[in-house]
Amino acid sequence: MVLKSIVIKGVKMGSEVFNEHAKEYELWYEKYKPVYLSEIEAIRPHLVKGLSLEIGVGSGRFAEPLRIDFGLDPSTEMLKLAKNRKIKVIKGVAERLPFKNESFDLILMVVTICFLDDPEKALFEVKRVLKPQGRIIIGFVDKESFLGKIYLSKKDKSVFYREAKFYSSEEILLLLKKADFTSFHITQTIFKPLEEIVELEPVKKGYGEGGFVVISATKAL
Repeated sequence: MVLKSIVIKGVKMGSEVFNEHAKEYELWYEKYKPVYLSEIEAIRPHLVKGLSLEIGVGSGRFAEPLRIDFGLDPSTEMLKLAKNRKIKVIKGVAERLPFKNESFDLILMVVTICFLDDPEKALFEVKRVLKPQGRIIIGFVDKESFLGKIYLSKKDKSVFYREAKFYSSEEILLLLKKADFTSFHITQTIFKPLEEIVELEPVKKGYGEGGFVVISATKAL
């Protein structure tokens, strides 16, 4: 078993927002389906085989199509939806992962890091539970992109993003380097306003153009 005995305390208060607005959260993916599918395609090149976990699994919208084994989230309502998508779910927070050392080959975080109380601590926890040469994948809205600037301008009016902290690609890379991750691979997608996207967006290497960026890195030995 990858689980270890641990009492989860201090589950992030923001989980209440996702508990109360679970239906609204799900509707976003239907309204912007080509956007969502484009984000999935930007993540696919980063995947590796082996036992996998998504931190901040939400309703399982990414874990299901990407065939992630386990999903962790502080929101009870989100976990119910993820469980319906056949994900093995665990309630908990990124800063205190309830798993044994070197349990996973792959850990995924999609638009999760912006909600963490302590992203640096969370990444050290990720490193702890990753196997040697294990991979972390972080998908996020780059605050320096056109999309990030739109989100920031509407942040105070958003039910979900009101308490979020957005990061640039450079800031995510710095956090990963501080946690001793290496061998970076970067992709990007979403190159125009969400309302204008009616088919899959291209996936390009690097960052600086796309609103949604994916950075993966390997646990250093």
